[in-house]
Amino acid sequence: MIAEKHRWVIVSIVYWVLLSYMIAALIWWFIALQNQNNNTAILLRNELKQDHPQYLEQIAKIEAARNRKTAQYIGEGATFLALILIGAVFVFRATRKQLRSKQQQQNFMMAVTHELKTPIAVTKLNLETLQRRKLTPEQQNKLINNTLSEADRLNTLCNNILLAAQLDAGKFATQQHELNFSELTESCVDEFANRFTDRTINSHIEEGIYMIAEPMQLQMLINNLIDNALKYSPKNQPIQIQLVQQQQKALLSFTDCGNGIPDDEKKRVFDKFYRTGQENTRNTKGTGLGLYLCKKIVKNHKGSITITNNVPNGCIFNVVFSAS
Repeated sequence: MIAEKHRWVIVSIVYWVLLSYMIAALIWWFIALQNQNNNTAILLRNELKQDHPQYLEQIAKIEAARNRKTAQYIGEGATFLALILIGAVFVFRATRKQLRSKQQQQNFMMAVTHELKTPIAVTKLNLETLQRRKLTPEQQNKLINNTLSEADRLNTLCNNILLAAQLDAGKFATQQHELNFSELTESCVDEFANRFTDRTINSHIEEGIYMIAEPMQLQMLINNLIDNALKYSPKNQPIQIQLVQQQQKALLSFTDCGNGIPDDEKKRVFDKFYRTGQENTRNTKGTGLGLYLCKKIVKNHKGSITITNNVPNGCIFNVVFSAS
């Protein structure tokens, strides 16, 4: 992190030095040409004879030519200056975006490494425990359930990475058909309730809501948003999941009681690899792909996803689809 900041400072200093040099050279060019123009006008005036019958007309022509040259230099200088500034802004933004993207990718790789190592280590420890120790059936079931939970976590991570790569490359074969949105949402909620028995998940799901969708993408959308709500909400606080139909629209919402999301980050959380908070002080697990995939999936289904504040604390993710 410190090395990246140091590199960004060096790049910024070099950038501003070069930009200042280019602007200074442009100003020097204008002053030099204008001085040459004035000197040329003075020489031409000195060559004229004051007793010449067309002396005043010749003076006027010389001044007109000088003014035309001045206007030409100003126009060309202003054009070059505008092009330099536009190019400078474009280069600065592109460079900053590239460095930020590189940093986010590095954070993503570190997060993925941690997310991969943890379930693998837990699974290995559980299997070694089952192999080396004589456990009661209850203890065995507990270890097996824990191992299955870690396997599900690993599977979800792999699916997120794979789907993100397929969606970015445009190679995901979408096969949308009519499905029971209510049953799909209910099954996802039940799965999380069974996995996280120590958490409270309240749901209100209207029956008989159908829509045209790709089942796997929609399931991943619901799972990611439930996982996000559980991740950022205190363990002693419940999360709320609601699915209702209003005027041919399926309204799906996920409410948590966490710290919420600042207004200036509400759109950025859907960017690829972006995660709220400071990287060196963040305690929550994740890769920055979940909400990015949610945005992509919702867009593929011609829906919308927004974030609103939950009073007194937390946030609400609202997803709207057209119901069939």
